[in-house]
Amino acid sequence: MQFDNVDFATDSKVTVDAFISTRNDLSEFGCIISSFRSLFHNLFSNSRVEFVRRQADAVAHTLAREATRSTNPAVYYDIPTCIETIIINEML
Repeated sequence: MQFDNVDFATDSKVTVDAFISTRNDLSEFGCIISSFRSLFHNLFSNSRVEFVRRQADAVAHTLAREATRSTNPAVYYDIPTCIETIIINEML
């Protein structure tokens, strides 16, 4: 399908570090990462794999869940109430 500009985000730093590493890992995990790296480079151009802290992931997850509940598009000019508590706790 040759996708462009796809950002893959995970809260597993170990996975991202292994994906970015040039070290040859012969473990089962290393073989899985190697296969993923090969598929990634063949199928996704101008894309990246990045680490996102779990708290940031919670905001994205909550927004995605809220979007599936809404039947109409929405534009937010202030922090949506569904993520307000998460963001405030992040700032503390």
